Amino acid sequence: MQTPAADPKVRAELRAELLSLTTEAARSDAADLDELDTLELVLAMNREDAIVPGIVASQADDIARAVDGIANRLARGGRLFYLGAGTPGRIGVLDASECPPTFGTDPSLVVGLIAGGHDAILTAIEHAEDDDTAARAELAALDLSELDTVVGLSASGRTPYVVGGLLAAREVGALTVSVASNAGSPIAAIADVAIDVVVGPEFVAGSTRLKSGTAQKLVLNMLSTLSMIRLGKTYQGVMVDLRATNEKLVARSELTVMRATGADASSASVALAAADGGVKEAILMLKTGAGRPETTRALQEARGILRLAIEALTPPVA
Repeated sequence: MQTPAADPKVRAELRAELLSLTTEAARSDAADLDELDTLELVLAMNREDAIVPGIVASQADDIARAVDGIANRLARGGRLFYLGAGTPGRIGVLDASECPPTFGTDPSLVVGLIAGGHDAILTAIEHAEDDDTAARAELAALDLSELDTVVGLSASGRTPYVVGGLLAAREVGALTVSVASNAGSPIAAIADVAIDVVVGPEFVAGSTRLKSGTAQKLVLNMLSTLSMIRLGKTYQGVMVDLRATNEKLVARSELTVMRATGADASSASVALAAADGGVKEAILMLKTGAGRPETTRALQEARGILRLAIEALTPPVA
């Protein structure tokens, strides 16, 4: 695809803007990479990657604020949307696509939107990110509301596709969260919660699929997983709302029931069959001796939180 024509002045302004971004800078201490042997390259890149978790940890307060906001809205019927272009968009799509098998959620609950649409997941559609109206239209088509959360992902923090989507989200009163690798970015200025994971110059200058991408993945792991924990999707540190869609997940369901209840494999299998594969129901039946209708009602009254349902069905100790 040819680069679209642009005013030379606009190009000059864009070059100046890129030069001001940490993610576009070259590492001043780096030798010419092609002069290093392969082991030196491996170790050098690993040293760079090792700084990312600490930088993510520095944003713990804002990540926690985002998790609480997301979980609160999901509990009231809202949804979680990720917006991004290129690598950030693909990371958002990946995280969203893993929620249904991991936490038993409906595919519409966590949604990844990428500039350029589905084709951009596999093929780079480089100029799609410059459309600042596309995400607005996509979110409107999905009936975005004040109960929803929109997380904008952009290493530079200036991607027009993401900026437009976050502005649209603010207009309807949705919670807005930004994840950027540059401080003081345009998307941070829009967002209710700004998560700035400033990882510094990339190992290869400007290649933000590296440290920036790793930081984004770590943050999204937290946003989705911790929100699901808040919604009762885990019990004793294991997944209890997973969907057993293959033999591995059937075996994992049995192991989960065994760990949570101390039952043997045969008893776990029988309980899962009685619960139509529902891990929470199987655990609840084995731990309390209640039947399926009673466990289903208890889980509904406990808003799906297994610990509360167990307490409700367990007679108090005299």
